[in-house]
Amino acid sequence: MNAVNPHAGKLYLHHELSPDERTSPTFTKIPSIEKLRFGYRCNRCGKQKTYRFGNMPHSTCGQNCRYCRHCIQMGRVMECEPLYSGSSYVEWPRYEDVLQWDGQLTVAQQRGADAIVHAMTKGEAELLVWAVCGAGKTEMLFPGLAFSLESGKRVCLATPRADVVRELVPRLRVAFPDVVIQGLYGDSPDKGTDASFIVATTHQLLRYASAFDVMIIDEMDAFPFHHEESLQFAAKRAAKPGATRIYLTATPRKKEKWRVRLKKLPVIFIPKRFHGHPLPVPKLQLNPTLPYHMKRKQLPASIVNAIVEQQQTARQLLVFLPSVQMTEWVAEVLESHSLHAEQVHAGDPERIEKVTSFREKKASLLLTTTILERGVTFPSVDVFVIDAGHQVFDEAALVQIAGRAGRSPDDPDGDVSFYHAGKTNAMLDAHDSIVKMNKLGKGR
Repeated sequence: MNAVNPHAGKLYLHHELSPDERTSPTFTKIPSIEKLRFGYRCNRCGKQKTYRFGNMPHSTCGQNCRYCRHCIQMGRVMECEPLYSGSSYVEWPRYEDVLQWDGQLTVAQQRGADAIVHAMTKGEAELLVWAVCGAGKTEMLFPGLAFSLESGKRVCLATPRADVVRELVPRLRVAFPDVVIQGLYGDSPDKGTDASFIVATTHQLLRYASAFDVMIIDEMDAFPFHHEESLQFAAKRAAKPGATRIYLTATPRKKEKWRVRLKKLPVIFIPKRFHGHPLPVPKLQLNPTLPYHMKRKQLPASIVNAIVEQQQTARQLLVFLPSVQMTEWVAEVLESHSLHAEQVHAGDPERIEKVTSFREKKASLLLTTTILERGVTFPSVDVFVIDAGHQVFDEAALVQIAGRAGRSPDDPDGDVSFYHAGKTNAMLDAHDSIVKMNKLGKGR
C-alpha cells in the first residue's frame, strides 16, 4: 500500500506551504479569485457578490490586490496568489471486520441502513435519509461506513455544528476502534493529522477539494449550512467526481421535498423512533399577556408555576428561549422563585461543560437558545419553548426542539409545551408534522 499523502484532497493558501511544496507535482494550482463576465468568484468559498471583495496593498504583487472578505476567517484569499490543491489520488487503508458495535438495528433502522449500503455499493450520486428525531440515524450509518472503509474509500461525515462533532467522534471511535478518525472544527486538537474517516463541521469543508469518495451531510437543513451557499459549494467541491452523497435530516426543507416529489432525489423515510414509541406531540399553550410581561422582563405566573410544578417531577427541564438576553433575565426571574437555572448559548465559553453537567444530571433546569435544538441527546427531559411565536423558531427548529423529549426507551414520552401569545404557521406546521409522522410510524 502506498504511503498516505498528508495533503490529499486539501486546499491550501500560498503562505500555508513552503516554496518547495508549492513547486511539487503533488499540488495543482487553482486561481484563487477568478474573473467572470460580470464580476469575480472566490474559488475557495464560491462567493460572487461584488461587496464580498475588497482591495488592499499586498507585498506579493506590489499592487492594490483584490481579496475575499467572506472566508477571511480561514485565512485571506488574495487574487495574486493561487490556491494549491493536493492530489486526491491516494490509496487509503482497506480495513477488515472494521465494525465492532455490539448493538442491533431495529427493523426500521435496518431499512435505512440497507438503503445507505445500496447507495454506496452502487455508487449512486445522492440519497436523502428522512428520519424522525430519535430514529437512530448514526447507527443506521454503521453498515455503510463499514463497507466504505473496508473498500478503501475515504469518508467525510460533516455537520453544521462543532458540538455535534464533539459528540459523534467518541461514539464512532467506539464502534470503529481500529480506524483513525479525525475530528475537525474551529479549535480542534486533531488538525495536524489526516485520516480516511473525517468528522468535521461544514465550515472545515472549505479546506478540501475532490477529497472524499463518500460525503455524508448530517442535519443538512440546519443553520448555518442551510442558509449559507458557500458551505453548500464547499460540500460539493470536497466530494470527488462520482462520489456518493448521503443527506441526513428529520426536517428537510422545501427544496429537498420538491426534489423528492419530482423523483430527482432518492429518499428513504424512517418515521419511527428506534424504541418504537411515538414522538411527543407539543401542547400549544396560549398566554395573551406574554408580550406584556416580557417587555418588563417578567414571566406570566402560569409559566412560572408550570416550571415550578415540573421541577417536582423526576425529569429534567430544557427551556428554549429566542435570545441570549432572555436567558439571562429569565434565570433571574426563576432565581427569585428559588429555582436555580443554568444558561447556555453559542458564545458561552463554558457551553460544553454545562451541557455535560446537564447530561450527567448535575443540574435539573437548563435555559438555552436554539444552539441545543439538535445534535444533543438527554435521556429524560421535558421541553418548554417560551415565546414560541418568535421568528427564530421556524417549523424545522420547533420539530427538532420537540424531538429532544422522549429519547430514551426507559422514558419514551416527555412533555413538550410551546408557550405563545398567538399561534404561528410555524407552530401549527410543526405540530401537524409530528402528528403525521406518528401516524405513518404506526403502520411500520
